[in-house]
Amino acid sequence: MIIALLALQFGSLIAPAHACGCGAMIPDGNQRIGVDRETSAVRWDGRTEQIVMRFTVRGNAERAAWIMPVPGRADVTLGDPELFDALEDLTRPERKDRYYFWPRGGDWPFDLSTTDGAAAAPPGNDASDVGVVGRERLGPFDVARLTATDPKALSGWLEENGFELSDRLSTELRPYVERKWEYVAVRLAPDVTGTALAGELTPLRISFASDRLVYPMRLSRLAQTPQSLGLYVLADHRMEPRDDIGGSAPEVTFAGGIEEKEGAVAALTGGRPVYLTALDQEFPVPSRIDGDHELATVADTPYRRVIYTGRLLTVGDVPVWILTVTGVLLAAAGTAVAVRARRGRPAVRSAV
Repeated sequence: MIIALLALQFGSLIAPAHACGCGAMIPDGNQRIGVDRETSAVRWDGRTEQIVMRFTVRGNAERAAWIMPVPGRADVTLGDPELFDALEDLTRPERKDRYYFWPRGGDWPFDLSTTDGAAAAPPGNDASDVGVVGRERLGPFDVARLTATDPKALSGWLEENGFELSDRLSTELRPYVERKWEYVAVRLAPDVTGTALAGELTPLRISFASDRLVYPMRLSRLAQTPQSLGLYVLADHRMEPRDDIGGSAPEVTFAGGIEEKEGAVAALTGGRPVYLTALDQEFPVPSRIDGDHELATVADTPYRRVIYTGRLLTVGDVPVWILTVTGVLLAAAGTAVAVRARRGRPAVRSAV
């Protein structure tokens, strides 16, 4: 049983992630890559949608590629690495103290520790079925913008150009082909040859015309490991997914109006006041994902998470419970002394 559990744990660490939240992550050959976390910032003004993506990856792959369907003609540029730090600061939970009376684990006399601890396709299809809108080099990215009228032809083009694509992924592309979506295919590699892709990759910014806010997710159903998505939505109002599309219920971690005049967020919003909604969602069983996220406007109710820190109630540096218990004991002792003194006093009788 121990060997089986160890094998299962090891397999979960090296299993390839054939899909991530926005598209398909494909390593070269037998190399492996896993997407631990995908974080995206989405800016939508009612006409144009911009998606800035940042992946946190692990594995031994020196090169990898992914493909993302988009509903319109896309422009692709590098994203600002400081954007997500700025968004994290804006949506940081509020911290408050919550006091308690009786001591808990970690408080004297229950603290017996002397150290502190802290609890993380087949080729051969007609080439005319695939159109290359553009291809450019952006930092570590080789970006191809494509159109396709046949999912098999799209698979063939990707394979002939160094993108390994499974038959299952080709099948999942069919709904996008039928809706005449376009595709952003990206090959990426570290700046230093011989270095595995790991950690946070350079963000990529994709923009396209759209009269509705949609975040592509369908290809993530091919992932072999649980998926985690963090989404920052910057729009005119608070926006939330219409449904969970097969994952856990999306959790709103922040909602509120912001107005950044400079910095990475201002570059994305144009310096205009916007409503920022931060969302987290888990997909424990990716195969249950049944569509793309469509986000809708809801009431502009502000929200910020509050993290409470428990603190023992004290007066100065002395716990109140000690003062209280000491006071009760002293009062009880005083009462006992008084009762004993009264009992030891000789009775005075009156003469008749």
